[in-house]
Parts: sequence; C-alpha cells; structure tokens
Amino acid sequence: MTAKPLFTRSLLALCFTSIYGAAFVPAIAYGQYTSTASQTKRAELTESAPRGIQRAGRDAENIERIETTSSRLIGKANANGYVVSSFNEDTLSFLSFQHIQESLNYVAGAGVQRGNGQEYLPALRSPVLTGAGACGGILAAEDGVPLRAAGFCNINELFEAHGEMAERIDVVKGPASVLYGSNAIHGVINVITPDTTRGGGLAAFDYGSFGYHRLKFRQGKDFGNSGIGINASITRDTGYRDDEGVDQEKVNIRHRFESDAFSVTTGMTYTNLEQDTAGFIVGEDSYKDEDIAQSNPNPEAFRDATSLRLWSKLDMTFDDGHALTVTPYIRNQEMDFRMHFLPGKPLEQNAQDGFGVLSQFNYVVNPAFNIDIGIDAESTDGELMQAQDSETVGSAFLVETVPVGKHYDYTVDARLIAPFFALNWQQNTWLLSLGGRYEDMQYRYANNMNVGRVREDGTACGFGGCRYSRPESGENSFSNFSPKFSASYKLTDKTQLYLGASRGYRAPQATELYRLQRAQQVADLDSVKATNYEVGVKGLTEGGRYTVSLYSLRKDNVIYRNSDFFNVSNGETWHRGIELELSQAFGNSWRIDFAGSYAKHTYEHSQLSGEVDIKGNDIDTAPALQFNTRVSYAFSDALQGQLEWQYVDDYFTDAENQNSYEGHDLLHARFIYALSDTITLFARVNNVLDTQYAERADFTSFTGPRFFPGRPRNVMFSASVAL
Repeated sequence: MTAKPLFTRSLLALCFTSIYGAAFVPAIAYGQYTSTASQTKRAELTESAPRGIQRAGRDAENIERIETTSSRLIGKANANGYVVSSFNEDTLSFLSFQHIQESLNYVAGAGVQRGNGQEYLPALRSPVLTGAGACGGILAAEDGVPLRAAGFCNINELFEAHGEMAERIDVVKGPASVLYGSNAIHGVINVITPDTTRGGGLAAFDYGSFGYHRLKFRQGKDFGNSGIGINASITRDTGYRDDEGVDQEKVNIRHRFESDAFSVTTGMTYTNLEQDTAGFIVGEDSYKDEDIAQSNPNPEAFRDATSLRLWSKLDMTFDDGHALTVTPYIRNQEMDFRMHFLPGKPLEQNAQDGFGVLSQFNYVVNPAFNIDIGIDAESTDGELMQAQDSETVGSAFLVETVPVGKHYDYTVDARLIAPFFALNWQQNTWLLSLGGRYEDMQYRYANNMNVGRVREDGTACGFGGCRYSRPESGENSFSNFSPKFSASYKLTDKTQLYLGASRGYRAPQATELYRLQRAQQVADLDSVKATNYEVGVKGLTEGGRYTVSLYSLRKDNVIYRNSDFFNVSNGETWHRGIELELSQAFGNSWRIDFAGSYAKHTYEHSQLSGEVDIKGNDIDTAPALQFNTRVSYAFSDALQGQLEWQYVDDYFTDAENQNSYEGHDLLHARFIYALSDTITLFARVNNVLDTQYAERADFTSFTGPRFFPGRPRNVMFSASVAL
C-alpha cells in the first residue's frame, strides 16, 4: 500500500474548525471523577515512588474506583456485584498500541483475536465470537454511547472508537448492569476519551517497523465555567504483508459549560479508515513459513469506513442529593468492504443513521437507600447492499449458484425503547442492588429486490436455486426483561466479597433476520438469552490490589447457521471460569501486573457437524488458559523498563474438535525515559524472540487450516511533548 501524507487537508481543516469554531456549542466532564479522599490516598501511595512506578500503579489505588461505565452519574459508582476492569492513560501511553487488541490483553477473560489491519474478532468470557451476529455478544461504546445501534453491530466496530488516545478503557464483564441491554451478554467495552476542556495538551509522534507512523495531538482551553478541546490522531501503516496497509484518522472534539444549577458536556467523534486487507493464508502450519506468512492471497480486499457521533450530556444535582443525567446523541456510519472470504468476493455496502437518548435519575430516599430509574430510546435507519461484479471462480456448483449481480438490497428501520430501575441499599458492611431492564425492539424491513433465491434479473439458478435468499418485506419485534441482583460485603477495610446473578439478552441482528441462504424464506428467530452467576473477592494489599472472580454463564436460543444453511435459534452453550487480576508493587522499583483466566466453553445442544454430534464439545477457538504478565522496573526516577509475557493456550479450530492450533507465547519489551518535565521518550520491541505464531487460527472443510499470521519482531520509537 502506498502511504498517504501524514497530514490530510480534510482533517487539518476539521481540527482548525473544531478549536476556533466550536465555542458556540453548549457542552460536565465525562472523564474520570476523583474525590478529594481518593486524591489524598493517591498522594500517600505514590508520592515516594519513582515516576515509572507511579505511572504503572495508579490503577491500584482503590477497591472501588469511580467509574463512568458503572453509572452515568458523576461520582455515583455502582459496580459492587460485578467486575469492571480498567486501565488508565499512563498504561495506554506506555503501551501505545497499534491495534486495540493489544490493550485488551490486559483484561482477564478477554481473548480478542486480531485479524488484518484494524480488524479483529471479539471474546470476553467467551470463545472468539464469529458469524453474522457474533458482534451482538459484546457491547462496544465510547464515552458510554454505543458505537452502533443494537440491531446493526459490526464485528470490527471498536476501530470506530478513539482508543489510541483514550483517557481510560473500561471493561464490564457479563450482563451485570441495568444500564446495558441488547448486545451486552458477555460484557461491555467502553472507551473513555479525555476531558480536553480543562486545558493542557500534548504532541506525540510514533515511528515503527513496516512503515508504521502516527501523529497524536491534544489541546484544550479552560475558561473557568466552560472550555473547549481537541484530541486527534493520524495513522499510516504500510504493513508487514504484501499489498496491505492502513490509513486512519480520528478526532474528538469537546465543549463544556457549567453553572450553579447544571452542567453540559458536548462531544463529537469522527473516524475515517481506508484499509487494504490481507486475507487468510492456508495450509498446515503455513504461518511458520516466512514467505507464505508475508504473502497476501487477496490483494483485492479492502475496507473503507467512516463514522460520526455527536452527543451532549446534561448533569443536574438537587438539594436532597438527587441527581439526573440525560444524554441525547446522533450517529452516522458508512462502510464498503470486499468480502474476500466468500465465493465470488462480493462487495458489501452498509450504512446507518440514527439518534437516541440515554438517561438516569438517582432518587435518594435516605442515607441508606436510593433508587435509580431511567429510559433509553433509539431510532435507526439502516441499509445494506451486497453485489458481485465478476464471475465466481470454482466448481460448476459455485459458478451456477453464486451469480453476478446484486445478492441483497434492503433497508431496515429500527426503534428501541428500554426503561430500567435499580433499588440500592447500603447498611454498615453490606451493599445490595436489585434491578431490571425491559427492552422492546421493532424492525421494519423493506426488500428492494425480488423475493427468494433467484438472480437479480429473476431467472433461476441451477442446482436447486441461488445461494442467497431474500425474504419478503415485513416487520419483526422482540421484547425482553432482564433482572439483576448484586451484593457486596466489606470483610475488612481492604477486602470485599461480592456476588451477582443476572439475565442478559440480545435481539437478533438485522443481518441474521434478512440475509438468508438456500431454501430459507423466513428466519423465525428468538432473542438470545443468558443467565449469569458470579462470586468473587476484591482487595487491597500494601502497594497493590487484586480481584478473583468465578462465573458461570449459560446461553439459550443461541443463533447459528445449521447444516441446511438456515439461521436458527435453538443452540445452547455454557461458559464458566475463574479469573485473577493482580497489580502489586515491591518496594519503590518493582511492580508486577497479572491478568489471567482459566475457562471452559462448551456446546450444550445436539447438532450434527458432519457425522459428529458436537454436544459437550469445546466450542472452537476457545483457549482454556490465557494470561498476561507484565514486570516493571524503575531504574531511576526518569527511566522505567517493562517486560510483558502473553500466553495463549492451544485450542480447537473446529466444532468437531478434530483440528487445533498449538497456542503461543509472546514476549514484549518497553522503555520509557523522562527527558525533562515536558518531554518523554519511548522505545518498544514487540515479539522480542521473533516467535512464529498465528493471531487467528481457523479451519473450514473447503480450505483446511487457515491463519492470520502474527508479525515478526518489530519496534516502535515515540516522543511525546506536553503542551
């Protein structure tokens, strides 16, 4: 891929307009809230530590940090019966990831697998999720606003969040909170952007192997009761493999206004991605052959995507301690990409426009009891077209059943409304919460083509009909209620026991309902439902913290494509495991951070795959043991080093459990040097031992083993200047 100039005229114009033309936008800080007490504790914990250990240790301050992800209200954390894993800006800056999967390795139970470019497949207390609606298993958000509408998720949607320059990334595990409904069965990944309206800024430049370079800029102005700011990055990556590359621009704009009665923060995020994609390589252990690993069997593949989100968050507090927040938002997204993994390599074009509102009101009955109520609503207009512009290459069957022309062309209008409540009681050492969320989703589908499994011109395909089938226009609706209960008990001043029981759900995605194959004319699908139980302990140690969690999640009505290529919802799966997250300083120089999980993910329904009944089998792409260990050492107040060990266990690559990937170990090294109070230098070596490994391993009956190869040893150097 030929690299574009690092600066683009459109982004520079947008940045200039944002800083000097946004003052009219009404806009409280949606960043991390820190009370006076926690600020004092921070000083006590880190005042005597070297700078590097301070940076690595700021996440280890309290059992219950104030989280914007567990409550929309400022200063109203409510994550007592579940786990919110969080890592801050210092950790993210030290890592300076090129792909968000690198940061999610720091979360116990997150087994996200990187694809090519900015693509990935998600996993959180789950196997790696694949398939048409797999993205509906984990909710992705930025500043609490979902990146996509509930019925229109995308498996790669986190590239539309500005994680590269986030203040923090929070990960909620399981269907635990009443704030999140459809798409949050396995949890929530929420990227928190910095509050640039308080002043300050930075300019940074990253330069790495394989043509990677990135410019980062942040600047804000604080006017007292108001402020404006910008947070932007430009990335160019020509890639390790042939004919691959990424050009990407992201910008956040923020405005704040505060008065005695209320505060308003307004934010906008714009992202643009132009990616040339390298596809799977095939063959047993092909990722171990350098020439094959570097090759690209699909040089025609690409992905172009833009997204725009605008939100404005109103916060109000009242005399009796009551609090209200309301966040209206609008969302726009467009994407074109070549489906290189399908016969005929069709082009998909999808888009969505929508608006919605998130709300929460906390009513304080007395010091021991308060009530949260709210309502979320959303309206989205989505569209999708899949078309093929050249003859299919392959067998006579494929050539005849996968024709040139349009395969799908439809629009879907979706409407969602979701009221929720939570009753919160705290007495001495106990904190209890009981709540629920009701959600009603309505789809209105319009097919813009002929109906059934015929060609675009209406003629029939041989061999019984065309591969792709289009249902008649119609409507679908899904209603779900999910109860939530959580409890925590303060065993000592530094130890807290917790437990939770909750139900989760997701409505079928539009693509599962209306993108049918073979003889299927109607997809009669139910919502996927999950029942989750969890117990654990959270604690502080001298200079550190830990969380141990045990969970069991059973899913019913799991949607999958059966042997007749019908979308059905009669699957059952079981996910259970134990997790440990630990951060511990040893003296003033050493620190260890650990995030690991041992889990079992199995099919619980009978289904023949070939001649094998998969009931009781491990779900494919579900490593039992995964962990990440980081050891940091402060050589001085200015210089810190870190070694990271990432371990992925072996796993099956097919549902029959007859093919597998051997797993891998990776070692990374990083150094940070504070040249002055304003200038910081970074050096990073990824894959220090030059291990040959696969980011993703898969198996199909058509190709056999196939892989996305991992990058060999590579380096990146960075310089950051505080403005």
